[in-house]
Amino acid sequence: MRTPKQAPTRLIDRGRVAAPAEERLDWRFKAVPAAAWGRTAAEYLATGPTLDDLATPLVTLDAGALDHNLATMARWCAEAGVGLAPHGKTTMAPALWQRQLDAGAVAITLANLPQVNVGLAFGLRAVHLANTLLDPAGLRRISATAAADPGFRFASWVDSTRSVELMDEALRGAPAPVDVCVELGAPGARTGCRTLEEARAVARAVHAAPGLRLTGVSGYEGAVAHDARADSLAAVARYLTDLGGLHRMLDAEGLFDQAEQVWITAGGSAYFDTVTELLAPLADDRTRVVLRSGAYLAHDDGFYRGISPLARTAGATPFRSALHGWTRVVSRPEPGLALLDGGKRDLSYDEGLPEPQLIRGKGPLTSGRITALNDQHAYLRDTEVEVGDIVRLGLSHPCTVFDKWTMLPVLDSADAELPRVVDLVRTYF
Repeated sequence: MRTPKQAPTRLIDRGRVAAPAEERLDWRFKAVPAAAWGRTAAEYLATGPTLDDLATPLVTLDAGALDHNLATMARWCAEAGVGLAPHGKTTMAPALWQRQLDAGAVAITLANLPQVNVGLAFGLRAVHLANTLLDPAGLRRISATAAADPGFRFASWVDSTRSVELMDEALRGAPAPVDVCVELGAPGARTGCRTLEEARAVARAVHAAPGLRLTGVSGYEGAVAHDARADSLAAVARYLTDLGGLHRMLDAEGLFDQAEQVWITAGGSAYFDTVTELLAPLADDRTRVVLRSGAYLAHDDGFYRGISPLARTAGATPFRSALHGWTRVVSRPEPGLALLDGGKRDLSYDEGLPEPQLIRGKGPLTSGRITALNDQHAYLRDTEVEVGDIVRLGLSHPCTVFDKWTMLPVLDSADAELPRVVDLVRTYF
């Protein structure tokens, strides 16, 4: 057996990641005040801006929470003996991807070809596509990139023999094969082969396709459960047991490419403990278990706060929410109701409505709830606020927050009396 291909030491082009800091700020970035227009990010940060200099509605990141979450997950993976290819779709922020790679991540996971194109634009050299790439031009570009850069690593998922046929046809005459992982799904869930026998048939088709190489098995256990009840955790465990069985089956048949490191990859931010418990024992000199958790970096004050393994495990150090919304009370049209100036265009709402946390300069809120969002308004009920008050909101599901902002200010601490703006993070959706 030949030595598995090693991960490249430079996984992203740091110069390209740093380049947007030289871009002139202007009206395109709704989080940036007019006082910053015409300046670069560095020039604006040098003026010492604070939260009070920013307008509402606004979403910010907390520097201390980001540092904590980055270090906590890196330490957890190292102690568990698993790799991490965090899902970059959560943030679509190359500057944050770079920090995850610097902390030990082995790749960045992405979800579709436009996201892969963003990664390639920033010199990302280790990409795991948690989806099936069928676009012929996209496949040929990946092949050409791999041929030009022996250190470039890319893998796509595949879950049908028809997909294998289409991919192989698109790669006819291409300079290098494209790596794929056979995806295992579950009845009623998302994509993925529904049975082990179906997955084996797909693996055999890949093995016979000149344009493809089989380098792993993949899946997403979050598609079979959405909470931490006992029956949900049991469903996750059954699915992961099958995924491990698929790896054993394909390995025994010799279907994996012999020159490659083999990945078993699963794990969002909700069940990575169960993934590790059931799959980590399969790791060896050639086989690597790789998590794809992405939401952990920003975490939240909603869905992930309740379901994260580090919140459910006694004695564990939990992640901290790095995301906060800042909205202003613009109307008190009737008793018990206040309207805030942030809505669906600014804040996430698909996994729970925002939660009111404090009034800027006045202290924590001990009552109140957001009952609905319009495009540009939030309905705050059952608490005493005044027109002009700025309300900090906790948010749920970071994956649908970042996409609403082309740039997010980073505060030294969202809990400080006067938070300072210490960075600006650019996103590319």
